[in-house]
Amino acid sequence: MRSAATDAAPVVRQARQCADAFWLRLVTWQKTHGRSSLPWQNTRDPYRVWLSEIMLQQTQVSTVLGYYERFLTRCPTVADLAAAPEDEVMALWSGLGYYSRARNLHRCAQDVVARFGGSFPYSAELLQTLPGIGRSTASAIAAFCFGERVSIMDGNVKRVLSRLLAFEGDLASTANEKLLWKAADELLPPEGDTEAISRYTQGLMDLGATVCLPRQPQCLICPVEALCEGRRQGDPARLPIKTRKLKRSAQSLWLLLARSADGEAVWLQKRPASGIWSGLHALPVFDSAEALEAVMPEALRPALRHLPAFLHVLTHKDLHLHPVQVDAARSDMAGLEGRWVAAEDWPALGLPAPVRRLLEERPTRIIG
Repeated sequence: MRSAATDAAPVVRQARQCADAFWLRLVTWQKTHGRSSLPWQNTRDPYRVWLSEIMLQQTQVSTVLGYYERFLTRCPTVADLAAAPEDEVMALWSGLGYYSRARNLHRCAQDVVARFGGSFPYSAELLQTLPGIGRSTASAIAAFCFGERVSIMDGNVKRVLSRLLAFEGDLASTANEKLLWKAADELLPPEGDTEAISRYTQGLMDLGATVCLPRQPQCLICPVEALCEGRRQGDPARLPIKTRKLKRSAQSLWLLLARSADGEAVWLQKRPASGIWSGLHALPVFDSAEALEAVMPEALRPALRHLPAFLHVLTHKDLHLHPVQVDAARSDMAGLEGRWVAAEDWPALGLPAPVRRLLEERPTRIIG
């Protein structure tokens, strides 16, 4: 019995056969119909391209725009980012989610300075040795900035190529994903045409983002419709195939909103390096109301006030958050890890989005 990879091997030959027509049509289409107004486009600065690629992982363009500009205002170069305090980097990232990206971003900038003298390495192979840069991100930087002939494989590209080639392999399988990478390599423009490489890479992203959509692909306006085997078979939207999906979960957490008696500060803790909101500053977090009450001085327990719970939705988890407020003398919190932080100092700290919202957007109802 042949392996799944062997059964699907013709997909590589199929990619080789349609490569010239595919990349030429895609590059031509990108010049006139592709996206060109985003702030990280039309640049060969690897710092800006890298920053945008990390921010855009699992995050919509509309959300990233403001964060991208703020990062560049504070840290216009990779050396500036490397030298920035960690808390400031986390504060700049606060609200974007997936906070390990911010920590890796900071470490990567420091590595670029320490190992490469402040200049990003030119090859995808070397770029992958930096923290937080995987194969697809490294390839995007190398293709856009240095014209290297390498293929990318983000979610949009997997969808475009799976439909183009009618690739039936389950992308939950590492072997099948590697096979699609091989097919992607066959579709690349020829070596040496750096402009074509850059436009082709951008074109793949643009096609997946604007035409080859997950649920309702706009096949009639697709520049490669005539080459698309998924379209020929009549149901391109069923591709790509990926059976293993992360299950949603739910968690309830209690947040201690301790306000100083003078009303000028709240008690914040720095979260551990692993787990929820790792490395951020947050209200003390507890798994139950009883656990929260147990750490409070006995004299303050009657003053605890349970505020309305609210839902915070993460990609694969629903957080049911239960704020519990108390007014405390500054000395009352001496036995609990953390420190008093005045309101004017919150912007300089990395705060989880729901905590920042709790503190800043509803001060009258929640804190007042």
